Amino acid sequence: MPAPEPTHPGQTLDLDLQLACAEDNLPAEADFYRWALAALPADRPQSEMTIRLVDEAESAELNSQYRGKAGPTNVLSFPADLPDELDIPLLGDLVICKQVVEREASAQGKALDHHWAHMVIHGTLHLLGYDHTNDAEAEQMEGLEIRLLDQLHIANPYTPLCEDSTQNHE
Repeated sequence: MPAPEPTHPGQTLDLDLQLACAEDNLPAEADFYRWALAALPADRPQSEMTIRLVDEAESAELNSQYRGKAGPTNVLSFPADLPDELDIPLLGDLVICKQVVEREASAQGKALDHHWAHMVIHGTLHLLGYDHTNDAEAEQMEGLEIRLLDQLHIANPYTPLCEDSTQNHE
């Protein structure tokens, strides 16, 4: 399947989408491309990344192993850690738990595909170096997420109904 048009002309994304969960009610592969591309800056003409969709058991195992936290989480980000001398466009890997995303969307009263888009954009921003470990970083990252989602005609995920959406992801 051809990748959708990039946000910025001349931009390419090599996306490896791995399905390690039940495939019912998942967004189309083209949606994952579109959402990841939306998060990529114009000065990054070429990128490679993996998005792995998992069940709760795999998410919980990875969350425990890499973050020391019990239970599954919505998205885990694993940025590529390459030596500076290697000029490879690899961003890294995202691991997204299908069941957690579905539960959160329902609890927050959001359209399921909107929450998927948010998780892909949020995780991709982590791969690009953004974080939310302090208030200033969180404000910057959330502002960027809101702007990128708005460009996709998706409402602000941090409205009062959705305030808890940032508490369980990396």
